Amino acid sequence: MIAAIICDFGGVLTSPLIGSFARFQDHAGIPLKSLGRAMATITERDGAHPLFELECGRMTEAAFLDGLSATLGEDLGRPVPMHEFSEHLWAGLHRNEPLIELMCELRDAGYRMALLTNNVREWEPRWRSMLPVDEIFELVVDSAFVGMRKPDHAIYELTVERLGVPAERCLFIDDFAHNCAAAREVGMTAVHYEEPDRAIAEIRAALAPERPEAA
Repeated sequence: MIAAIICDFGGVLTSPLIGSFARFQDHAGIPLKSLGRAMATITERDGAHPLFELECGRMTEAAFLDGLSATLGEDLGRPVPMHEFSEHLWAGLHRNEPLIELMCELRDAGYRMALLTNNVREWEPRWRSMLPVDEIFELVVDSAFVGMRKPDHAIYELTVERLGVPAERCLFIDDFAHNCAAAREVGMTAVHYEEPDRAIAEIRAALAPERPEAA
């Protein structure tokens, strides 16, 4: 029986992240291929993917953006200011009301509630201001503060350890298929979020006719 819900933040409780990224790319005139090349160049030079380092709290947002700006400038042959990236990202994100309402419903039904997010340390005030995080979730595991990220098995194991609920009794929800696959590998039930109606139906199907009991 499922006793706990472990939910992603960006792209599940918000509008899709890809739209915000695309808007910034259009605004800055950065081709997707150039962004990919810049990430690969930095990874090869530093021996670590810059986004992964950022999301694990080992790199500041400023250092991440400065590195991307310099590498993109070399690739495109023109200055590429990245300092507006965060503003464009957050301006384009909106609450996903149907999923937020469902999380509140599941909390009220007695499920243990955890938020598991790959995020950026400097962004915590922004994303927490979008919804009553601590009213819905008893536990927040933020990659930038624990030094690990999805889909590493360790962050799922840390989450269930902190919840005190076995992985087999957890339902995980995320908008990335590889994160859901990793959750299943550690024993969780997982729902890959793609659009609200389908995801809500799949979540309800995974829980019905269950109601949580003491873990």
